[in-house]
Amino acid sequence: MNKTIVEMQDVSFYYGDRQALSHINFSIEQGDFIGLVGPNGGGKTTLIKLLLGLVKPTNGMIELFDQPIRKFKDKNKIGYVSQKANSFNRGFPATVEEVVTAGLTSKLGYFKRPNAKDREKVYQAVDKVGMSSYFKENIGNLSGGQQQRIFIARALVSDPQLLILDEPTVGVDAENVDKFFDLLHELNQQQISLLLVTHDIGTMTHHASKVACLNKSLHFHGNPKEFNDMSKDQLSDFYGHPLHLVTHEH
Repeated sequence: MNKTIVEMQDVSFYYGDRQALSHINFSIEQGDFIGLVGPNGGGKTTLIKLLLGLVKPTNGMIELFDQPIRKFKDKNKIGYVSQKANSFNRGFPATVEEVVTAGLTSKLGYFKRPNAKDREKVYQAVDKVGMSSYFKENIGNLSGGQQQRIFIARALVSDPQLLILDEPTVGVDAENVDKFFDLLHELNQQQISLLLVTHDIGTMTHHASKVACLNKSLHFHGNPKEFNDMSKDQLSDFYGHPLHLVTHEH
């Protein structure tokens, strides 16, 4: 039986008087690849903020790696890749090497220079995502899909056990989306647990080991086959509106 690395028990969260999450019971086991889906405003971003410790639950309990979240200090165990495609400044004057090295800031501090071992870790992270030939390239010269690989490398350089990705394929063309999911599958095979927030249900269910459907409460948490076997009416009830699924051929 795999070890549980994230545990949420009866978690609710309010923004003032507005409830964003209601009585969430959710877990991530070591080696999981979980696709988190649901409508806009359904609480997906709030759940991520809770796991990253950016906000505190109004009610309930969260444990990370067998520790209450308030006592959890080993932040390097969790990597995070944000939704950046629509906001990244392509004129930002930084090379791939420099962007990925920034992922070591929590370890090095802001003023310590990376040593030879650190630089080797940076190269290995870039190589792991298949971008070593772009090591000295300015990141602004890369495509959206290539940039996302670099942002994953930046998250991987601190050797996380859990990688959280928030809509990472926004703005990435269809061909590169398939390659991107193949990369995530490879990382998962290397025992990195993944929590992927996405609207691309059709592609995600080909790769994820579990699916969680969130719309303020957790409506589904199980394997992709059970999720795919649900009727459109059931899914529309979860989402709160009619749902149109697009399936990608593999």
